[in-house]
Amino acid sequence: MRTSAIFLTVDTVILKLIGKDYHILLIQRRNNPFKDFWSLPGGFVDENEDLEIAAKRELFEETCVKIENLEQLKAFGKPFRDPRSHMVTVAFLGFVLEETIAIAADDAKDVKWISVNNLPELAFDHDEIINFALTKVKDL
Repeated sequence: MRTSAIFLTVDTVILKLIGKDYHILLIQRRNNPFKDFWSLPGGFVDENEDLEIAAKRELFEETCVKIENLEQLKAFGKPFRDPRSHMVTVAFLGFVLEETIAIAADDAKDVKWISVNNLPELAFDHDEIINFALTKVKDL
């Protein structure tokens, strides 16, 4: 039996309502893979770290945004979703107030609030994660 490492990551879909449109918090990646592409804030889960705590930590490290409430959405684990290795990500959804400010930090080159109706080309499978999250928002 052949075994290979599978890595665990978290990604956060953070939304705020501006007028009648939801805007999503995206980071521009500083490093490869997908250097300079836009992506969801997220990263690797540390050993012995709770998933939601990891999601909040990664969000804060990359965007300086603190959030209290996150809802776990779904795990995304298609092989080759990340060119580095087999990565499984657990996606979380959260909402912030319109006045919430984000500042690029850590491995984020830039950060922006972008209308969900005008998304750029995204890294990894983050378009799939965002689309799934938006179906949940419509259900609210």
